[in-house]
Amino acid sequence: MKKIVMLAGFAAFLSLASCSSKTEAKEEAGKFTVTNPVVIDTAFTKEYVSQIRSVRNIEIRSQEKGFLEKIFVDEGQFVQAGQVLFRIMPKMYQAEFSKAEAEARAAEVELQNTKVLADKNVISRNEQKVAQAKLDQARAEMALAKLHLGFTEIRAPFSGTIDRIPKKLGSLIDEGELLTSLSDNTEMFAYFNVSEPEYIDYMTKIKDRGDSKVTLMLANGEPLKYKGSVEVIEGEFDNETGNIAFRAKFPNPDKLLRNGETGKIQMTFPVKDALIIPSKATYEIQDKKYVFVVGSDNKILSREVEVKGDLADLYVVTKGIKATDKILLDGVQKARDDQKIAYDFKDPKDVIAHLKLYAE
Repeated sequence: MKKIVMLAGFAAFLSLASCSSKTEAKEEAGKFTVTNPVVIDTAFTKEYVSQIRSVRNIEIRSQEKGFLEKIFVDEGQFVQAGQVLFRIMPKMYQAEFSKAEAEARAAEVELQNTKVLADKNVISRNEQKVAQAKLDQARAEMALAKLHLGFTEIRAPFSGTIDRIPKKLGSLIDEGELLTSLSDNTEMFAYFNVSEPEYIDYMTKIKDRGDSKVTLMLANGEPLKYKGSVEVIEGEFDNETGNIAFRAKFPNPDKLLRNGETGKIQMTFPVKDALIIPSKATYEIQDKKYVFVVGSDNKILSREVEVKGDLADLYVVTKGIKATDKILLDGVQKARDDQKIAYDFKDPKDVIAHLKLYAE
């Protein structure tokens, strides 16, 4: 009986050994490609959503109440500084000016008469001063009437492009009512928000190198052919977002850009001794990126990495792995934690050579 038990135990041991051997063989059945991260000096480009604004963009409003008598321009038209855009019916203001002008002439005559009489000591000098005050008042009222009359003609304060004209001829216009907008599109501003770490990188690595040129990607995915320059950075960070606003200026000789457009600013950040890995060596779970690191026992373990920026087909990594770590290059999607693998090591320089990289 004891012999039978011993034989059964030996058979079970052989069976377990056989299963273990099959499992290991299965785990090592497919070979993977492994490489190291590489350390180089390079640069990466970040994109920021931007709002495009004219260098000058203002609302043109009526300064007087009245009927819209004349529209001298059309929507989208380019106008010169000082050009008449609209006329509010001026008859009432013309009448007020004529009345004030007549009163000023009458005051002048009265002053001349009182001066003659005062010189002959017929009246006192105080009466002459009163006449002078009346003339001054009449001239002031005439100047005010002339100003109101001038407000009936709305002129362009600078050269630019006319926006939509919501009011039509004959409309009753209230004082302060919007007539149109005027945009100077000779140069354009692009506003975009930058995080605090990126702001520090810009201030320490880009600004003082004269390397502050940026690219504007248009809504159709094409870059504007003119480069822009970062000119202004706001004075403080937004406490809610942790971002700070940048402003870049772009030339616009072709008048392609208009006020209110959107685009994406591309800014290049240089990185010294950057740790680079191929992007295909990573996988993503809930916005976090991971790689598989090969241990000394040929088992792989997933490890979270922090990506600072991305190049074409490559990531700049700041945390999670070292330059000496072996990472899985191919087969990431079918690999799993604690899997024992067989692999071929590929020199990282050869890997990088077959990928796109913009190095300095």
